[in-house]
Amino acid sequence: MNDLKEIFGECISVYTRAQAIEDGVLVDVSETASEAGFKWPVAVTRAVYDRYVEVPEELEGQQDIQGRGWDLVYMLWVNIRNGKINGGCGNYTLLVRMPETEAWQDNERREPESHGLRLVTLKAVSGPDDNGDPVITVMLPRED
Repeated sequence: MNDLKEIFGECISVYTRAQAIEDGVLVDVSETASEAGFKWPVAVTRAVYDRYVEVPEELEGQQDIQGRGWDLVYMLWVNIRNGKINGGCGNYTLLVRMPETEAWQDNERREPESHGLRLVTLKAVSGPDDNGDPVITVMLPRED
């Protein structure tokens, strides 16, 4: 029994990476990632983008989306280059400035005397895109 259709039947529905990007479930950050040295496309989940790339209202004028996005992909690049992420999946950390009044998430830690900086843990997963080419997706540790 080599044919998966014999075991599972016909595929009813497929949700592709391209559809997820089009729908806004994933946000393509490949342009910034390319500037950081990535050769593969990189996307982040909507939850990661909204919390760590978008600039909180309280920080407007102090930070911008380009800088926050750069920090996210550059720290991923550094962790991959240093061998801290390998085997297709791994966590990495970066410091992100957040408003003091912003609620804490379970993937955020306080840095002593950080004045608004949080040590944020994110998960990076590499795998195939819709055509089998390699891609990277960054998400919250609890996402899959």
